[in-house]
Amino acid sequence: MESELVLHNDDCHCKKVRWKVQAPTSVIAWKFNCFDCSMRGNTYFTVPRQRFELLGDSVQFITTYTFRTHTAKHTFCKFCGITSFYTPWSNLDGIAVTLICLDLGTFSHVEIQNFDGKNSKN
Repeated sequence: MESELVLHNDDCHCKKVRWKVQAPTSVIAWKFNCFDCSMRGNTYFTVPRQRFELLGDSVQFITTYTFRTHTAKHTFCKFCGITSFYTPWSNLDGIAVTLICLDLGTFSHVEIQNFDGKNSKN
């Protein structure tokens, strides 16, 4: 059973990329060990794309990085470099939101699990 959904309004460090997302109050976040995620210290959870919305003129401040299979779309702010969300290779219909960019006080429970992305095929 999914926990209650909460509306989060969040942004990158310089606040040029702003977004809102509906997410449960209890989530499982994933910490990948792949080269890119481990260098950035990324821990995230995924929501359905329809629960995510960029706000205002944020799209003009976003750039995208891809590598290997070019399936994942690592989006980040052109000014401050923060990846506050991206499209993961493991769920192309979802948006992965970076846990640390959210107000953790709105969650009732956060469980962090490890994923071996270093040895995956994507």
